[in-house]
Amino acid sequence: MKNLIRPYGDTLNDGKIQMSFTLPITHSALGDEAAKKLALEMGILDPSVVHSEALSDGFSFYVVYGTVKHQVDLNDVKVVEVENESMSKEEVEAYIKENFSEELVFIGASTGTDAHTVGIDAIMNMKGYNGNYGLERYKGIKAINLGGQIDNETLLEEAIKHKADVILISQTVTQKDVHIQNLTSFIELLEAEHKRDDFIVIIGGPRISHALAKELGYDAGFGQKKYAFDVASFAVNALKEKKVKQK
Repeated sequence: MKNLIRPYGDTLNDGKIQMSFTLPITHSALGDEAAKKLALEMGILDPSVVHSEALSDGFSFYVVYGTVKHQVDLNDVKVVEVENESMSKEEVEAYIKENFSEELVFIGASTGTDAHTVGIDAIMNMKGYNGNYGLERYKGIKAINLGGQIDNETLLEEAIKHKADVILISQTVTQKDVHIQNLTSFIELLEAEHKRDDFIVIIGGPRISHALAKELGYDAGFGQKKYAFDVASFAVNALKEKKVKQK
């Protein structure tokens, strides 16, 4: 049995949507018409420009409202999620005490050209984010935050130097899929150095999903609205499984 849905605006399943974009054109009536034509080419019916403004010389911003006829069958939508139940900070600490005899080392960085450290800081720094403490405050975890613009070779060198158990990589702001290239290169580096099995490797960021992480060869991926306890819960469970397999 199909389970079809469409976007909702004024009435259920009316297909109403709103989208915004920038065009490389001076703000004018011509720009408004170009925005509407673009929406038509995308399959949006009866598009109207509800807002437009100049951004700078030769660039303008548009908000377009319209209707789509497309439907999605939820039965055909496949979601790949981290199959792990998150524990609280206190539960993670108790889990580490029960299952590991030594402190676990988590090392993290924003890699490549990414200078934004908001994401990695939220996970690793003591203060954390939104009332959720970072890994530096967790008993049983030694958290090493290398900061931003760390190249892959340096991250691996530091992970080996500090005998890390878990490597965390944040990719916050990228263009033209640079983050994909950078993340792929790190896995290739690990494999070339025969170090892939030495670490649990986790990636995170607003454009990261668990499906993408697995596709690229990582153990897990965390997107928005994930906190240190989510990452730590997965990591400690993965480390325990790894320890069992090595016996």
